[in-house]
Amino acid sequence: MHTAFDRARRVVPLVLGIVTLAGVVLLFVEDAAPRLLPAGSHDVLAAFSLAMIALAYMVFQLVRHRGLRPLAELFKTVLLAAAFLFWAANQFWPNLPQASLYNDIAIGLFVLDVFFVIAGWPAGSNQSVLDDGCGGSRKRCSCGCCDR
Repeated sequence: MHTAFDRARRVVPLVLGIVTLAGVVLLFVEDAAPRLLPAGSHDVLAAFSLAMIALAYMVFQLVRHRGLRPLAELFKTVLLAAAFLFWAANQFWPNLPQASLYNDIAIGLFVLDVFFVIAGWPAGSNQSVLDDGCGGSRKRCSCGCCDR
């Protein structure tokens, strides 16, 4: 049986996601009708949306994996959140000399995250091109292809 606290913990990332989507809607409104929102709002809205989804994802992962998480899964969560935060920094401070570096770091972190997904790291987190057997499972499958 779930307590009110358990339900509230699961709702927090959802609420953060909804707030993030509202920011994205405002970003599109600003693109369609730039005069409706204050000057300079585009960079703020873009950075806000990226930073908020990073926060929502971190909270979601912390709530989803109650207790201690495997270090590799925590690393991947932080990696993805950091990628969004560096991208947000690039959007918020586009004129800083470091803006290009922030963008490049974000690209590197996103590429590394997707590479880990393709490689199936950490083990058991998803299917990988390196997995054997039917459907990417190292366990015997039910279709019989592993018995050949």
